[in-house]
Amino acid sequence: MKEKKLTFLQAVSLAVGTMIGASIFSIFGVGVKIAGTDLPFAFILSGIYALMVGYSYAKLGTKIVSNAGPIAFIEKAIGGGAITGSLSILMWISYVISIALFAISFAGYLLPFINIHNPSIQTFIIVFIISLFGALNFFGGSEAVGKLEFWIVLIKILILLLFIVAGFTVFNPEFLHFDFSPQGIKGILNASVIFFLSYMGFGLITNASENIESPEKTVPKAIFISIIVVLFIYVSVSLSALGAIPVDKLVKYQENALAVAAEPALGKLGFFLLSIGALISISSALNATLYSGANAAYALMKKGYIPFPRKQLKREWMSEHFGLYLTCSIALLFALFFNITSVASMISLITTVIYIFVIYSHLKLTENGKVDGNKGLIFFNLIVITFVAVEILKYQYISNKKTFLVSISLFLICFILETFYYSKHRKITISRPFKLPFNIP
Repeated sequence: MKEKKLTFLQAVSLAVGTMIGASIFSIFGVGVKIAGTDLPFAFILSGIYALMVGYSYAKLGTKIVSNAGPIAFIEKAIGGGAITGSLSILMWISYVISIALFAISFAGYLLPFINIHNPSIQTFIIVFIISLFGALNFFGGSEAVGKLEFWIVLIKILILLLFIVAGFTVFNPEFLHFDFSPQGIKGILNASVIFFLSYMGFGLITNASENIESPEKTVPKAIFISIIVVLFIYVSVSLSALGAIPVDKLVKYQENALAVAAEPALGKLGFFLLSIGALISISSALNATLYSGANAAYALMKKGYIPFPRKQLKREWMSEHFGLYLTCSIALLFALFFNITSVASMISLITTVIYIFVIYSHLKLTENGKVDGNKGLIFFNLIVITFVAVEILKYQYISNKKTFLVSISLFLICFILETFYYSKHRKITISRPFKLPFNIP
């Protein structure tokens, strides 16, 4: 039986559903706290960053069709050395920290929804939700959840569209006071680099390029269309929320800000719908990320990236599930010891660094004539995205030095281990089979 392929609309839906996942629900309140009423401009700016990176993904994706995605691009340009190996491990770590983000966000929406405000209960919910989805993946429940993916995407987009329309019916211009002072611009910039992670789902199109019809034509169009659609939704959501409720109230209830912002127009029904939409969306994102992270962990162990005795991997109970155990355990540590802003900034930093190497790879392959692209534009994009990474580091250093030190340590540990141990014990292979974390309808 011939394997089904994703069409253009399905590829766009895949990316849009991933981007409008947990991030808009999870860190919207954080963005309001950082940028205030200037948040729409932060979304626009982070969308521009995404289009810059998307340009390289689109051009590379037409020539390098591989489910390994960014790692395939980087390996093609600079080979399978220590840098490529380190970035492979960091990509897995980004999955792990994303799971922590989703677990914290789930607790942030669930507890107000059931009218409980207790830090101890929040810790219990975080442990419970990671354990629950770990168990679902252990027993194969991810496939059952995966079959619902299309409906989950449809529900959360419909809820957000309802929120946008309803919000504009009670829109109060007096709540919006745009601030373009140096302090206001600084807030826009800081929020834009944190919210960059809200657009990162477009990369999944290249990670599934072998499963897409006519990828040479479909991948570039799907990348740009999905980013533009999401940019429009994000800006609309932020304007609707900021025009419906004073910014200080959004900051006060930042853990479930969108649910609170729905009340002026829709009352308790709005709070209920947005809370349910957030919980469904976060659950879907957590499940898919856990599935991907567990698979990546096991693949990295088999290739020698993660230190674990190979004899143990031959045991059936270990070989099949140890990647899941490891991913859940480390995700739980991040969820318990870092707040939502810290984990969001760590994800943004890791993924932005991977983007820098993707753009650099594009520039190098363009110079060799292997890939199309405007070298001047690519170089400009490289400078801008490098600046974004520097700004994330600056923000971490100023706001939370512990987060800054952990971020730097993650990069150093991955590179040192890759350089002095793993590179001597394995050869990088990027052509391993890839399975989407849900079925193609």
